[in-house]
Amino acid sequence: MHIRTLFLLTALAAMLAPALSYAQESDQPRTNVQSGARDGVLKLLPADSVTEHALTIGDRKLAYTATAGTLDLFGQDGAQTGAIFYTAYVARDGGPNRPLTFAFNGGPGAASAFLHLGLVGPKVLDFGPDGRDGANAKLVDNPQSWLDFTDLVLIDPIGTGWSRTAKADDASNYYNVGADAQSIAKAIALYVAHNNRSNSPKYLLGESYGGFRAAKVASTLQESQGIIVAGAVMLSPLLEGQLMFNADQFALGAALELPSLAAAELDRHKAFDEEKQKEAETFALGNYLTTLAGPPPTGAEAAAFYGRIARLTGIPEDIVTRNRGFLGSSFVKHSDAGSGEVMSAYDASFAAPDPYPESDYDRGDDAILDGFTRAYGGAFADYARNELGFRTEMTYSLLDGDISRRWEWGGGRGGGSRFQASATDNIRQLLASNPAFHLLIAHGYSDVVTPYSVSRYVVEHLPPSLAGGRVGLKLYRGGHMFYTKADQRAAFTADAKAFYATRPAAQPAD
Repeated sequence: MHIRTLFLLTALAAMLAPALSYAQESDQPRTNVQSGARDGVLKLLPADSVTEHALTIGDRKLAYTATAGTLDLFGQDGAQTGAIFYTAYVARDGGPNRPLTFAFNGGPGAASAFLHLGLVGPKVLDFGPDGRDGANAKLVDNPQSWLDFTDLVLIDPIGTGWSRTAKADDASNYYNVGADAQSIAKAIALYVAHNNRSNSPKYLLGESYGGFRAAKVASTLQESQGIIVAGAVMLSPLLEGQLMFNADQFALGAALELPSLAAAELDRHKAFDEEKQKEAETFALGNYLTTLAGPPPTGAEAAAFYGRIARLTGIPEDIVTRNRGFLGSSFVKHSDAGSGEVMSAYDASFAAPDPYPESDYDRGDDAILDGFTRAYGGAFADYARNELGFRTEMTYSLLDGDISRRWEWGGGRGGGSRFQASATDNIRQLLASNPAFHLLIAHGYSDVVTPYSVSRYVVEHLPPSLAGGRVGLKLYRGGHMFYTKADQRAAFTADAKAFYATRPAAQPAD
């Protein structure tokens, strides 16, 4: 699948609101219905499973309760329309006021196993010494689990993981920005009510499209559920489609992508240096941007300009010249000319053998998204069955490309465009209406799917009266899923722990 199709975007929640209603909350502890009472494929879902575990973090042992289960959705007629699968981890003696984080991935069409087994959960999937061996990946204890400082609820949106609608044709009702945000917000409200967590500071964690989703869900929680979140962590987020999807057409999009390609070239040669990276950033928003925005240079000026781009990115000068400095997807096949390898958009420093060396165009799967990280799906299904006690014959859907292809964004069915996708207004309004809200954005330097400079641009253009001391941007070595590297995962976890510990003054202490 084309990497850009994984980010399909905005719809109005009101468009589908009349068609959807949900289970009423209960103040009693929740026990899921038995599978025999359900219709369709939902019959394959077992009752919730609750198990007890312990994890060693640093020099202490943390006891926790794990729940693998589902939250039921109902229609206006009272019939069940669907079920959302979740996994919750709660520290045994953490108390009702402990921070509570709801996490989800993106795609759209991705299940939470990426964040679950890649970053925050008590188990992490180890891809071997080179960090890319999916065939022999092993599930091991995660000493950097976020359970150290927050309880966790990992959520799979409808169509992903084991979350399904009772009728297959109904699933598409959830495949738009508004209905997706409404269903996730309702699932969060149900979990909070069933587990008496209304007093807990609530956080959202979203990766990629999930970062975009986090902004939409936070707004929806506040507007329709009366739940105000304390903060959000956005990992490699999509924030502005007009800045992200125009790298091969418009000067600003190209300028915001260039630093990621420069970082990848430095990493390929094991020469990454923050000062060199800053020079690339200055060039990108200076001479590079203004030259691309004007008429193409000629003569000696063109040779100097295109030559500098070639040296920064590793893309041959003739390719750069032919594209007039707009690099687009040319980095995939040409970043390391003559090597016979292709680069991943998810980490432009990540090289893999080219399955179609005779072609001038990228025809193969992405070596990261469609390669070793697919092991998260099988690993989670085995872990849920054998350690969490959630046994089902339903297939765990890690990443469904059909959902992204069918996604509706903006203005209802067939309306809008991914280029119009924006989370900036949501962020501004959350900061303005909620003085407790704070935001941490994290990126890998060499991610070309969601280049870090796009988020920096958005953050730097927020009003200082809103963002001051409440919005942070952290950068790490690696790409879109930089957390597959153990040292970067540890660094990000340390930054996240500090983020949770530092709340704005308006947020009361526990």
